[in-house]
Amino acid sequence: MKTKRKTITLGLLIIVAALFTSLQTKAADSLRVTLLQADSMFLATNYQLLAASMNIEAQKAQIIQAELYPNPLFTADFNAYDLENNKPFHVGSTGQMGFQLEQLIILGGKRQSEIDLAKTNASIAELEFRDLIRQLKFQIHSNLHSLNHQEVLLNKYNNQLRLLDTILNSFQAQVSAGNIPLKDVVRLKVEYLNLNNDRAELLKQMYDERAKIQTILRTNKIIVPIIGVIDVASFKIFDIEELNQIALSNRSDYLISQQNKTLAEQNLIYQKNLAIPDVNLIASYDQRGGAFRNQFNIGFAVPLPFWNQNQGNIQAASHKIKQAEYTDLDIKNSILADVQNSYSLFNQAVVEYKKAMALYNSDFEITLKGMSDNFQKRNVSLLEFVDFFESYNSAEAEIARIKTQLAVSAEQLNFSIGKDIY
Repeated sequence: MKTKRKTITLGLLIIVAALFTSLQTKAADSLRVTLLQADSMFLATNYQLLAASMNIEAQKAQIIQAELYPNPLFTADFNAYDLENNKPFHVGSTGQMGFQLEQLIILGGKRQSEIDLAKTNASIAELEFRDLIRQLKFQIHSNLHSLNHQEVLLNKYNNQLRLLDTILNSFQAQVSAGNIPLKDVVRLKVEYLNLNNDRAELLKQMYDERAKIQTILRTNKIIVPIIGVIDVASFKIFDIEELNQIALSNRSDYLISQQNKTLAEQNLIYQKNLAIPDVNLIASYDQRGGAFRNQFNIGFAVPLPFWNQNQGNIQAASHKIKQAEYTDLDIKNSILADVQNSYSLFNQAVVEYKKAMALYNSDFEITLKGMSDNFQKRNVSLLEFVDFFESYNSAEAEIARIKTQLAVSAEQLNFSIGKDIY
């Protein structure tokens, strides 16, 4: 008897230890994150952002390069073979050698134009980096909000499946005793399977959301979002014109289009400057090859712009300015339409959320428990219970959808204006 008790005790200890180890492993493999923590993680680990940050540094390096002046050119000329005296490399006092030093003098403001172009390109790279952050932030926030509400709904499905499992076990015993018909148990099993299918579909959606989040955060751990309850009462009311101004001041893609206009204007100035010839200053020494021995010379070289005055590039640069202006107007109109659409969807989501929350309260859970208890006591018919159970599940799924829609529409509005206001 004592041996049997020891065996049972040992078995329980093994089970408890296994459960404890399983929980520890699960906890170690999971990562609980808030929205702010997720932002910090993808800023530090996302490969797209890291690549974009390197592009910023590369463009800044181009500013350094544009500020550098051309190197001087040194030329040396030596006699290879003196046929008259039959001497190879005749470079002594009676031989011949010459040296020349050239320095290009850049005129017309071309160097400053190159610096201005490089600075504008660096600004564009930084704005592209900001826009990539905006896109990734919207994606990760939307995924986390969806995952959060999916987990809440999954817990409700799990509780309902446990409830149905308890009722089925009880009814199965009653069927064996001949107290209730078999068709009632079969109908409950059908309801169980339907709910389990809904749960399986929900799990698939959760796995997809987690995979997207793990890709952005560069982690293999199971992401568990930590998101508080939405407080609609704290939402500030904005006028659409105010939102438009915020968007035009903060949207990176619009600021990039503005910089592209500046870049096109700077390029036109640069192309006009290229039409101004540069001067090449020359200083040379010739030992015996000139009019005099040990001759020192200075001079200059300048191209004469008779035919090529960079006319084609100047015309192309002028057209590029017009192209940039039209592109800027198109992006501006697109942003204003995007803000209007996002604002309308957000207001609609707020109205729908308020209506749903006014209807949804603790009565749902109380009624579910009451219906379940009375059904098991045979005070409620199978048809009434199943009808209420299906309606309850539909309501829970709809509430999860409405909450997700509100959170995502708020993130969409933030995304549309390029700034977090909710």
